[in-house]
Amino acid sequence: MYWNRPMETIDRESLERIQLERLQKTVHRMYTNVAFYRERMQKQGVKPEDIRTLADLRLLPFMDKRDLRDNYPDGTFAAPRSEIVRIHASSGTTGKPIVAGYTQNDIEMWAECVARCLGCAGVTKNDTVQVSYGYGLFTGGLGLHYGVEKIGATVVPTSAGNTKRQLMLMQDLGCDAVACTPSYALMMGETIRDQKMDLSNFKLRVGLFGAEPWTEGMRDEIEKLLGIKALDIYGLTESAGPGVAMECLEGREGLHMWEDYFIPEIIDPATGEPLPDGEMGELTITTIGKEGMPTIRFRTHDLTSIIPEPCKCGRTHRRIRRLHGRTDDMLIIRGVNVFPSQVESAITGIPGIAPRYLLIVDRVHNLDTLEVQVELLPELVSDEVRKIEALQDRVKRAIEQVLGLGVNLRLMPPNSIERSQGKTQHTIDKRKLL
Repeated sequence: MYWNRPMETIDRESLERIQLERLQKTVHRMYTNVAFYRERMQKQGVKPEDIRTLADLRLLPFMDKRDLRDNYPDGTFAAPRSEIVRIHASSGTTGKPIVAGYTQNDIEMWAECVARCLGCAGVTKNDTVQVSYGYGLFTGGLGLHYGVEKIGATVVPTSAGNTKRQLMLMQDLGCDAVACTPSYALMMGETIRDQKMDLSNFKLRVGLFGAEPWTEGMRDEIEKLLGIKALDIYGLTESAGPGVAMECLEGREGLHMWEDYFIPEIIDPATGEPLPDGEMGELTITTIGKEGMPTIRFRTHDLTSIIPEPCKCGRTHRRIRRLHGRTDDMLIIRGVNVFPSQVESAITGIPGIAPRYLLIVDRVHNLDTLEVQVELLPELVSDEVRKIEALQDRVKRAIEQVLGLGVNLRLMPPNSIERSQGKTQHTIDKRKLL
C-alpha cells in the first residue's frame, strides 16, 4: 500500500519545523498577493515578520466563506491566472459559487494527500478503485481520481448515478474499493439486496465515504450491505477537497489530518479563542504549501476536537474526531452545500410568491430528502388550478437551478409558515446525525 513513511511517521519536532517554515511562506504570499487579506492583517496590526513561532498563528485574522464570496471569482487567488491550471467550485450562499484555484504544485500536493488516505484504507497499486463521486466543479471525483493514479492503482471514473450500471462495472471489473457519498453507498447496497445480486461475486473490500454527515449506524448498515470496511474521509473545497483528513483501518477512532499541509485549530465558536486538545469546538484550517488559493485560519463551522494521542497505526499526525455538527445554517444534502439564503434569492421577485419559506430535511431509506415550503400571496389562492401548477413548476425550477439539487416543492397558503418574534427559523433537520 502507499505509505509515505518518512512524512507520515515524522517526529513532532521535525514536523513543527516544516509547519513553521511553510506557514511563514504562506503568510508572506497572502500578504503580498491577496489585497483583502493584506488589508485585514494591517487593520489587525500584523505583518508577515511577526509570525516567528507556530503560536503566533493566533495573531492572524480568520477567513470564512463570506470572504471567498465577496471576492468572487478570483480575488482570493494568491497566484497569477497564468499559473492556475484548474478551478473547482462549491455552492455559495447566493447564486455565485465558492471558487478555488489550483496551481500544478497544488494538484500534486492534493494527489499526495489523497494517496495517503488510500494508504490508510489499505488500498494498493494492485487494486481497482471505482470513483463514484461527481466529476466536474465538485472536488470529489477528480480529487480521488488523481490520488488513485498517484499510487498506481486502476481508477474506474464512473462518477455518480446510473446505479445498476455502476454495480455491473463494479462486479465485472472486480473493483476492490469504492469512493462516494455514504448515502450513495447505501443505495448501492440496497440495490444489490433488492435485486438479489450475489454479494460473493463482488471483490469490494473497502470504501472511502465523505462529503456529507453520516452516523455510526449508517456505517454499520453500509458494511453489512456491501460486505466492506467503511471509512470516513474529510475535506472541503476551500482547503483542497477530499484528502484533508482520513480514518485508518487500525483505529477508526478519528481522522488523521496531514499536518505538513494543513494546520488544524479548535476554537470557541463564540469568542474565536483557541481551545486545548480534546475539547469540542469549531475547526479552523490553515493551508500551508498551497499556492493558488491558500486559506489562513479558515472557519469551517464544523464541530470536532483534536485527538493528540498517537494512533496504533504508527502515523504521528494528530487526528480529529468525526464531525459533531455545524455552527452555521449550512446544510449538507446528498453531498451538496445548501444555504437557506439561496432559496430566498431564488424565489425573490417571482410574482405571486411571498418571501416566506421553510426547508425540511429528512432521511428516508438512508437517503436525504429536501422539502421546500414556499408561501403564496393572498391574491393567488383563488386563481385557477392551471396557473398555480405553472407557478409551482417555475418556482421549483428556480430553486433547483440555484441549489443544483432536486427538491420536493410545496406551495403553502398565505401566513401558514410559522412566524417568529426573534430569529426566523428557515430549516428543520429531522435527520439523526449523531
